[in-house]
Amino acid sequence: MSEFSIGVDGGGTRTRAVVVDEEGRELARAEGEAALADPVRPEVAAGAIADTVRRAAAEAGTELPCSALWAGVAGTGRETVRSGLEIALGRMGLARRVHVGTDVEAAFHDAFGDGRGILLVAGTGSIAWGRNDDGREGRVGGWGTLLGDEGSGYAIGLESLRRVARNADGRGPETQLRDAILGATGIATIDELVGWAAGADKADIAALAPVVSESSRRGDAVAGEILVKAVEELSGHVLAVLTNLGPWRFPPSVSLGGGLLGKGGPLRRAVEVAMSEHRLTIRPDEPDAARGAAALARRLPVGA
Repeated sequence: MSEFSIGVDGGGTRTRAVVVDEEGRELARAEGEAALADPVRPEVAAGAIADTVRRAAAEAGTELPCSALWAGVAGTGRETVRSGLEIALGRMGLARRVHVGTDVEAAFHDAFGDGRGILLVAGTGSIAWGRNDDGREGRVGGWGTLLGDEGSGYAIGLESLRRVARNADGRGPETQLRDAILGATGIATIDELVGWAAGADKADIAALAPVVSESSRRGDAVAGEILVKAVEELSGHVLAVLTNLGPWRFPPSVSLGGGLLGKGGPLRRAVEVAMSEHRLTIRPDEPDAARGAAALARRLPVGA
């Protein structure tokens, strides 16, 4: 029986799985529900990952368990969370070898392999990850909704709600965001927005980012201010990595990923301009975390 490996990219919006053969050639891929790691209930994310992995294996015409599974999952920065999810996945019989890391590690590997560079990801959350000339690694951001996620879809959505509330109080300027957000959420009045926000999860709030982007495109000053601030925050992530891992023999290239920064993303062009002001070059290809995870799966030693 031929050996095959599977890489997983689990995030706040969706889960993707990629099946590769012994030579690393892609056989199939599938998408499924979000798989944010929950330290209390790791089986929830494990279930979403397992469903997606099984669909990808079926699409590839292969049978589980596979040789190796490397799952890059958002929210697994802490060892206790990572190990809990790894144990839960190991019990599902998906692979003979299972490893859980972060989605950012997987995306970085796809972009740079074992080389140097800086990865900036902004989707539902935000984080920057870098590796310098000597192999030293470091991250900036990725602290979650309470302590971080600056410049992310969640941060943009939350600030838009705050701006609408301020306007309702007479503490802020008029903005198109009021009607745009009510329309996007299906809410009739501003008063109902409090209840909606209280029951919304991270992905629900982040889903308002395209509303802000569209309002800015139509000339809304408040929406424009929110996006400018997001770009400043994300640029600050990269510059902090650059400083923390310096000195560099020559400026590293930067890879941009996530819904806000991928090709066609609403913040990509503005971040590209900001990076050029610091003589940093943007890599043209968008990182594929699932593909990077599959490559890492092939490198897992026997017995891992």
